[in-house]
Amino acid sequence: MRIKVKFYLIPLVLLTILAGLTTNSFGQTQKKKYKVVLDPGHGGKDSGTMGAKLKEKDVVLPVAIKVGKYLNEYTDDIEVIFTRTKDEYSHPAVRATKANQAEADLFVSIHANAMPAGNSHVFGTETYVMGTKNEGRNFEVAKRENSVIMLEADYKEKYQGFDPEAPEVNIMFEIQQEAYQENSIRLAQNVEEQFSKRAGRKSRGVKQSSLWVLWNTAMPSVLIEIGYLTNPKEESELATEQVQDYIASAIFRAIRDYFEYLKTTQN
Repeated sequence: MRIKVKFYLIPLVLLTILAGLTTNSFGQTQKKKYKVVLDPGHGGKDSGTMGAKLKEKDVVLPVAIKVGKYLNEYTDDIEVIFTRTKDEYSHPAVRATKANQAEADLFVSIHANAMPAGNSHVFGTETYVMGTKNEGRNFEVAKRENSVIMLEADYKEKYQGFDPEAPEVNIMFEIQQEAYQENSIRLAQNVEEQFSKRAGRKSRGVKQSSLWVLWNTAMPSVLIEIGYLTNPKEESELATEQVQDYIASAIFRAIRDYFEYLKTTQN
Protein backbone atom coordinates (compact mmCIF):
# COMPACT_ATOMS: atom_id res chain seq x y z
CA MET A 1 0.00 0.00 0.00
CA ARG A 2 2.80 2.43 0.82
CA ILE A 3 4.38 1.86 -2.58
CA LYS A 4 1.08 2.43 -4.33
CA VAL A 5 0.52 5.69 -2.49
CA LYS A 6 3.92 7.00 -3.51
CA PHE A 7 3.34 5.88 -7.08
CA TYR A 8 0.17 7.94 -7.36
CA LEU A 9 1.35 10.93 -5.36
CA ILE A 10 4.56 11.64 -7.28
CA PRO A 11 2.88 12.34 -10.65
CA LEU A 12 0.33 14.57 -8.94
CA VAL A 13 3.05 16.60 -7.25
CA LEU A 14 4.98 16.94 -10.49
CA LEU A 15 1.87 17.98 -12.38
CA THR A 16 1.10 20.61 -9.75
CA ILE A 17 4.63 22.01 -9.93
CA LEU A 18 4.62 22.01 -13.72
CA ALA A 19 1.23 23.67 -13.80
CA GLY A 20 2.50 26.36 -11.48
CA LEU A 21 5.62 26.91 -13.59
CA THR A 22 3.56 27.10 -16.76
CA THR A 23 1.22 29.65 -15.23
CA ASN A 24 4.08 31.75 -13.91
CA SER A 25 5.95 31.61 -17.19
CA PHE A 26 2.85 32.51 -19.10
CA GLY A 27 2.14 35.37 -16.74
CA GLN A 28 5.65 36.71 -17.21
CA THR A 29 5.65 36.56 -21.01
CA GLN A 30 2.05 37.54 -21.67
CA LYS A 31 1.76 41.01 -23.19
CA LYS A 32 -0.40 43.65 -21.56
CA LYS A 33 -3.61 44.05 -23.48
CA TYR A 34 -4.44 47.74 -23.89
CA LYS A 35 -8.09 48.68 -24.28
CA VAL A 36 -9.05 51.42 -26.73
CA VAL A 37 -12.61 52.74 -26.94
CA LEU A 38 -13.42 54.15 -30.38
CA ASP A 39 -16.39 56.49 -30.34
CA PRO A 40 -17.93 57.48 -33.70
CA GLY A 41 -19.70 60.69 -32.68
CA HIS A 42 -23.47 61.16 -32.82
CA GLY A 43 -25.72 58.59 -34.56
CA GLY A 44 -29.42 57.80 -34.93
CA LYS A 45 -31.62 60.79 -34.10
CA ASP A 46 -28.48 62.87 -33.53
CA SER A 47 -27.10 63.68 -36.98
CA GLY A 48 -24.34 65.94 -35.73
CA THR A 49 -23.23 68.72 -38.01
CA MET A 50 -24.16 68.74 -41.69
CA GLY A 51 -22.61 69.76 -44.97
CA ALA A 52 -24.38 70.20 -48.27
CA LYS A 53 -24.69 66.42 -48.63
CA LEU A 54 -22.93 64.69 -45.75
CA LYS A 55 -24.10 64.15 -42.18
CA GLU A 56 -21.43 63.98 -39.51
CA LYS A 57 -22.80 60.73 -38.08
CA ASP A 58 -22.45 59.04 -41.48
CA VAL A 59 -18.87 60.06 -42.27
CA VAL A 60 -17.30 59.37 -38.85
CA LEU A 61 -18.67 55.83 -38.53
CA PRO A 62 -16.74 54.27 -41.44
CA VAL A 63 -13.58 56.10 -40.35
CA ALA A 64 -13.86 54.71 -36.80
CA ILE A 65 -14.53 51.19 -38.09
CA LYS A 66 -11.44 51.41 -40.31
CA VAL A 67 -9.34 52.52 -37.33
CA GLY A 68 -10.57 49.50 -35.38
CA LYS A 69 -9.85 47.21 -38.31
CA TYR A 70 -6.24 48.42 -38.54
CA LEU A 71 -5.70 48.10 -34.80
CA ASN A 72 -7.02 44.52 -34.87
CA GLU A 73 -4.98 43.56 -37.92
CA TYR A 74 -1.64 45.22 -37.19
CA THR A 75 -1.30 45.05 -33.41
CA ASP A 76 -1.54 42.10 -31.06
CA ASP A 77 -1.77 43.92 -27.75
CA ILE A 78 -4.71 46.27 -28.32
CA GLU A 79 -8.35 45.39 -27.73
CA VAL A 80 -10.86 47.58 -29.59
CA ILE A 81 -14.21 48.52 -28.08
CA PHE A 82 -16.76 50.53 -30.11
CA THR A 83 -19.45 52.77 -28.67
CA ARG A 84 -21.45 52.08 -31.82
CA THR A 85 -20.97 50.11 -35.04
CA LYS A 86 -24.15 51.21 -36.82
CA ASP A 87 -26.42 54.22 -37.15
CA GLU A 88 -27.88 54.26 -33.66
CA TYR A 89 -28.16 56.91 -30.97
CA SER A 90 -26.17 56.59 -27.79
CA HIS A 91 -26.05 59.59 -25.47
CA PRO A 92 -22.65 60.79 -24.20
CA ALA A 93 -23.31 59.48 -20.68
CA VAL A 94 -23.52 55.92 -22.03
CA ARG A 95 -20.39 56.35 -24.15
CA ALA A 96 -18.34 57.62 -21.22
CA THR A 97 -19.75 54.98 -18.87
CA LYS A 98 -18.95 52.23 -21.35
CA ALA A 99 -15.31 53.34 -21.47
CA ASN A 100 -15.09 53.64 -17.69
CA GLN A 101 -16.69 50.25 -17.05
CA ALA A 102 -14.31 48.62 -19.52
CA GLU A 103 -11.41 50.22 -17.60
CA ALA A 104 -10.13 51.42 -20.96
CA ASP A 105 -6.63 52.80 -21.42
CA LEU A 106 -7.69 55.28 -24.09
CA PHE A 107 -10.87 56.98 -25.33
CA VAL A 108 -10.91 58.31 -28.90
CA SER A 109 -14.02 60.17 -30.07
CA ILE A 110 -14.20 60.88 -33.81
CA HIS A 111 -16.20 63.82 -35.18
CA ALA A 112 -16.50 66.18 -38.16
CA ASN A 113 -16.47 69.95 -37.84
CA ALA A 114 -18.55 72.88 -39.11
CA MET A 115 -18.46 76.66 -39.34
CA PRO A 116 -21.32 79.19 -39.37
CA ALA A 117 -22.55 80.51 -42.73
CA GLY A 118 -20.05 82.75 -44.47
CA ASN A 119 -17.01 80.81 -43.25
CA SER A 120 -16.99 77.97 -45.76
CA HIS A 121 -13.32 78.68 -46.58
CA VAL A 122 -12.19 77.14 -43.26
CA PHE A 123 -10.90 73.57 -43.47
CA GLY A 124 -8.55 71.17 -41.72
CA THR A 125 -8.30 68.83 -38.74
CA GLU A 126 -8.32 69.62 -35.02
CA THR A 127 -7.82 67.37 -32.01
CA TYR A 128 -9.27 68.40 -28.66
CA VAL A 129 -8.29 67.50 -25.12
CA MET A 130 -10.27 68.45 -22.05
CA GLY A 131 -9.68 72.01 -20.92
CA THR A 132 -11.37 75.05 -19.46
CA LYS A 133 -10.07 77.64 -21.93
CA ASN A 134 -13.39 78.09 -23.72
CA GLU A 135 -12.52 81.11 -25.81
CA GLY A 136 -13.48 82.04 -29.37
CA ARG A 137 -13.79 79.11 -31.73
CA ASN A 138 -13.07 76.55 -28.97
CA PHE A 139 -16.20 77.73 -27.17
CA GLU A 140 -18.31 77.29 -30.31
CA VAL A 141 -17.08 73.70 -30.71
CA ALA A 142 -17.82 72.98 -27.04
CA LYS A 143 -21.37 74.36 -27.35
CA ARG A 144 -22.06 72.32 -30.48
CA GLU A 145 -20.67 69.03 -29.22
CA ASN A 146 -22.23 69.41 -25.76
CA SER A 147 -25.64 70.40 -27.16
CA VAL A 148 -26.50 66.74 -27.77
CA ILE A 149 -27.13 66.25 -24.05
CA MET A 150 -30.22 68.45 -24.42
CA LEU A 151 -31.82 65.61 -26.40
CA GLU A 152 -32.35 63.80 -23.11
CA ALA A 153 -35.50 64.66 -21.14
CA ASP A 154 -33.68 64.17 -17.84
CA TYR A 155 -30.38 65.66 -18.93
CA LYS A 156 -29.93 67.71 -15.74
CA GLU A 157 -29.88 64.55 -13.64
CA LYS A 158 -28.11 62.36 -16.18
CA TYR A 159 -25.30 64.83 -16.79
CA GLN A 160 -24.92 65.81 -13.16
CA GLY A 161 -25.62 69.47 -13.87
CA PHE A 162 -22.59 69.73 -16.14
CA ASP A 163 -21.74 73.37 -16.78
CA PRO A 164 -18.30 74.09 -18.31
CA GLU A 165 -18.28 77.55 -16.77
CA ALA A 166 -19.16 76.44 -13.23
CA PRO A 167 -16.33 76.75 -10.64
CA GLU A 168 -16.87 73.20 -9.37
CA VAL A 169 -16.37 71.83 -12.88
CA ASN A 170 -13.05 73.64 -13.10
CA ILE A 171 -11.99 72.16 -9.75
CA MET A 172 -12.92 68.65 -10.86
CA PHE A 173 -11.10 69.18 -14.13
CA GLU A 174 -7.94 70.28 -12.34
CA ILE A 175 -7.94 66.99 -10.43
CA GLN A 176 -8.53 64.98 -13.59
CA GLN A 177 -6.05 67.03 -15.60
CA GLU A 178 -3.23 66.05 -13.30
CA ALA A 179 -3.91 62.36 -13.91
CA TYR A 180 -4.63 62.24 -17.65
CA GLN A 181 -3.79 65.51 -19.36
CA GLU A 182 -0.18 64.82 -20.26
CA ASN A 183 -1.00 61.57 -22.04
CA SER A 184 -4.10 63.04 -23.69
CA ILE A 185 -1.97 65.83 -25.16
CA ARG A 186 0.68 63.35 -26.29
CA LEU A 187 -1.90 61.33 -28.22
CA ALA A 188 -3.49 64.49 -29.65
CA GLN A 189 -0.10 65.67 -30.89
CA ASN A 190 0.50 62.24 -32.45
CA VAL A 191 -2.82 62.48 -34.30
CA GLU A 192 -2.24 65.96 -35.69
CA GLU A 193 1.32 65.12 -36.71
CA GLN A 194 0.11 62.04 -38.58
CA PHE A 195 -2.62 64.05 -40.30
CA SER A 196 -0.14 66.68 -41.45
CA LYS A 197 2.90 64.58 -42.36
CA ARG A 198 1.40 61.29 -43.50
CA ALA A 199 -2.24 61.78 -44.47
CA GLY A 200 -1.89 65.02 -46.40
CA ARG A 201 -4.44 66.91 -44.30
CA LYS A 202 -4.20 70.49 -43.09
CA SER A 203 -3.66 70.37 -39.33
CA ARG A 204 -5.19 73.16 -37.27
CA GLY A 205 -3.45 71.83 -34.18
CA VAL A 206 -4.24 70.56 -30.69
CA LYS A 207 -6.85 72.53 -28.75
CA GLN A 208 -8.51 72.50 -25.34
CA SER A 209 -12.23 72.75 -24.63
CA SER A 210 -14.81 71.68 -22.03
CA LEU A 211 -16.33 68.71 -23.82
CA TRP A 212 -18.62 66.57 -21.70
CA VAL A 213 -17.64 63.23 -23.14
CA LEU A 214 -13.95 63.94 -22.37
CA TRP A 215 -14.71 65.41 -18.95
CA ASN A 216 -16.47 62.25 -17.78
CA THR A 217 -13.98 59.61 -18.99
CA ALA A 218 -11.50 58.33 -16.41
CA MET A 219 -8.60 57.81 -18.81
CA PRO A 220 -6.56 59.76 -21.39
CA SER A 221 -9.11 60.98 -23.95
CA VAL A 222 -9.21 62.98 -27.17
CA LEU A 223 -11.90 64.24 -29.52
CA ILE A 224 -10.78 64.35 -33.16
CA GLU A 225 -12.42 66.64 -35.73
CA ILE A 226 -11.45 65.05 -39.05
CA GLY A 227 -12.46 68.01 -41.24
CA TYR A 228 -15.08 70.66 -42.00
CA LEU A 229 -18.28 69.54 -43.69
CA THR A 230 -19.09 73.20 -44.34
CA ASN A 231 -16.08 73.48 -46.66
CA PRO A 232 -17.28 72.17 -50.06
CA LYS A 233 -13.90 70.76 -51.09
CA GLU A 234 -13.24 69.06 -47.77
CA GLU A 235 -16.78 67.68 -47.61
CA SER A 236 -16.28 66.17 -51.06
CA GLU A 237 -12.95 64.63 -49.96
CA LEU A 238 -14.37 63.20 -46.73
CA ALA A 239 -17.05 61.41 -48.74
CA THR A 240 -14.41 59.32 -50.56
CA GLU A 241 -13.20 55.98 -49.24
CA GLN A 242 -9.59 56.88 -50.07
CA VAL A 243 -9.52 59.96 -47.84
CA GLN A 244 -11.41 58.12 -45.10
CA ASP A 245 -8.72 55.45 -45.35
CA TYR A 246 -5.89 58.01 -45.09
CA ILE A 247 -7.50 59.56 -42.01
CA ALA A 248 -8.16 56.20 -40.35
CA SER A 249 -4.58 55.08 -41.04
CA ALA A 250 -3.27 58.27 -39.44
CA ILE A 251 -5.36 57.75 -36.30
CA PHE A 252 -4.28 54.11 -36.14
CA ARG A 253 -0.59 55.05 -36.31
CA ALA A 254 -1.05 57.75 -33.68
CA ILE A 255 -2.63 55.25 -31.26
CA ARG A 256 -0.02 52.59 -32.02
CA ASP A 257 2.85 55.03 -31.45
CA TYR A 258 1.23 56.28 -28.24
CA PHE A 259 1.27 52.79 -26.73
CA GLU A 260 4.79 52.14 -28.00
CA TYR A 261 5.84 55.25 -26.08
CA LEU A 262 4.04 54.02 -22.95
CA LYS A 263 5.96 50.76 -23.12
CA THR A 264 9.29 52.58 -23.07
CA THR A 265 8.28 54.52 -19.96
CA GLN A 266 7.03 51.42 -18.16
CA ASN A 267 10.20 49.36 -18.64
